[in-house]
Amino acid sequence: MPPPLALQTHDHPPTSSREVERHLRRPHRLVTTYQTAFHHVKKHAGVGIVCAVAYFDPGNWSVDMQAGSSFGYRPMLFVILMAGLGAVVLQTMAAKLGCVTGADLASHCRLLLYNRPKHRLLIRYGVLYPLYVLCEIAIISTDLAELLGSAIGLVLLFPKLPLWSAVLLTATDVLVFLIIGDPTRGHGRPVRMFEFSVIILVAAVFVCFLILLAKIGADWPHVFLGFVPSKKLFESKPNAIYTAVGILGATVMPHAIFLGSFLATQDRVRPDNNSLEFIQAHLGHGIVDMVMSLLGVAVPINSAILVIAATVFFQDGDPDDAPAGLFDAHDLIRDHIGKAAASMFALALLCAGQTASITATLAGQIVSEGFIEWRISPFLRRLITRLIGLIPSMVVAIAVGREGIDTLLIASQVTLSIVLPFVVLPLVWLTSSSAVMTVNKPTPSPTQEKHVDDKQENIAISEIRQSVDYSNGLPLKGLGYAIWLVIVVANAYVLVVLVMGSGV
Repeated sequence: MPPPLALQTHDHPPTSSREVERHLRRPHRLVTTYQTAFHHVKKHAGVGIVCAVAYFDPGNWSVDMQAGSSFGYRPMLFVILMAGLGAVVLQTMAAKLGCVTGADLASHCRLLLYNRPKHRLLIRYGVLYPLYVLCEIAIISTDLAELLGSAIGLVLLFPKLPLWSAVLLTATDVLVFLIIGDPTRGHGRPVRMFEFSVIILVAAVFVCFLILLAKIGADWPHVFLGFVPSKKLFESKPNAIYTAVGILGATVMPHAIFLGSFLATQDRVRPDNNSLEFIQAHLGHGIVDMVMSLLGVAVPINSAILVIAATVFFQDGDPDDAPAGLFDAHDLIRDHIGKAAASMFALALLCAGQTASITATLAGQIVSEGFIEWRISPFLRRLITRLIGLIPSMVVAIAVGREGIDTLLIASQVTLSIVLPFVVLPLVWLTSSSAVMTVNKPTPSPTQEKHVDDKQENIAISEIRQSVDYSNGLPLKGLGYAIWLVIVVANAYVLVVLVMGSGV
């Protein structure tokens, strides 16, 4: 007779106390995992966002608006994606250079070219200083674009404000550096306040574009199809290649490369790390932060600008109806969608201009300190740079008006495209050099060395001499030089098109 059900034996023994304890530990492990992840995000995030700001400054707005209104979603969304991937390659190289060597790109250029064994003065005055001048021109051109973008944003928000008054008001952002201090000194409050202020402005831009995208009613299947390559890229009327080159030149910014290489040198864990420990603690997190920021913030914002332009201005497929500039874009958004959407557009433009302006100031300080060891406070640096950009902006705003502002904005992007190859070449060369990117392993402690005999001591010495090579591998080196070559060919093509007078 079988026993009652209550007395029947089970196939599995009852849960043991160890299993109960393991089950109770699971929530604790989950909390610990989240705490660890939050700790890494807090310590390492920020650099990528700061560098990503350069990739959606007001200069990008003008080019993306033109591309979207002239071609629609396809093929220029694909060009934006490719330009973003190229920017990821260059920015990760810059971050690796700073993290591995402890010096930024500008400082490396000085170390490489200032005291050469042969032809010292020729290289110093024929290569180093002209390169520095080109980089300063790029910084001023960048700041000019941010100034103009911020001024346009103010005028769009406050239509009764004269354009020249808006240009003057944008100069007041120099006071920001009196509040946050010098981000290049120390590792505490100035750096965190700088990054925090940038992140807030970037978040404002991002939210504005989310609202705009929700209001315009884009054709989303065709939007995603725009990221697929198309033969339309080779159309001649309108000149798609010319516009694509403009996107490339406006997307990859010289000052962002200097900025990324510098911010990667800052110790965010503790000040007593040796070189290899520093790299192991920072390099992986820094690259992930950079990739996620560029592909998760910069590329989506640029794509959103183009999608808005394509949806609003390319409805009939007629590129002749393309907006002449940011003012026309704002007016058409107001007429097609509404005043609220137009205000969001203006606010996003203002925030983008101010954010990029702050980062351009820091990049200018890094360039001057690295190339010629000219140390100056960010407030004074901002004041000088802003005054240089203020003079032509005021002259154009008073004498020509809105049309002149748009022309000046495009001219600043052309200047940046010309300077870019001179910045990319030393970056790729330095990060591909084993002599520059090799780090020695840490030496054994003295207590370990006391207990070794002669033979073991020789082994220890050979281990001391072991090193880790962080230089670019052959595929990455080839990709870096290929990107540089594409930029050079693109600049040459634009120059030929402009000379022949067959541009868009």
